[in-house]
Amino acid sequence: MSQPTLPPEPQKSSLAHFIASFGFASSGLWYALRTQRNARVHAIIGTLAILMGIFLRISAVEFAMIFVAITEVFIAEMFNTVFELCVDLASPAYHPLAKIAKDVAAGAVLLSALLSTIIGLFVFVPHVWVLIFR
Repeated sequence: MSQPTLPPEPQKSSLAHFIASFGFASSGLWYALRTQRNARVHAIIGTLAILMGIFLRISAVEFAMIFVAITEVFIAEMFNTVFELCVDLASPAYHPLAKIAKDVAAGAVLLSALLSTIIGLFVFVPHVWVLIFR
């Protein structure tokens, strides 16, 4: 008995594959925002940091530092989500090594958030200081 044959998939051009990859990436970003509470918290705090930067009229270089910090935390959160999903897939039952893997990934997000907080303090505190004590 022979296997049923499927019709060949239509060939997409490399440009179509390239464009489709943006859709897949957008789906990943949306998944993180939709399902991960901490990703939403990071997005809200990042938005507040941008609004604060506009209000305080920080420089372009300072904005660049803030955008890098925001993006870096969000990337860390997304990788944490990937690690958690992969660990859950590989080890659905509790396993001490699975817990360690998840804890280390969460620790990376925490470290990333702490670094971003320090960057924010270096950028914003001098501007707030001038506003308070002028």
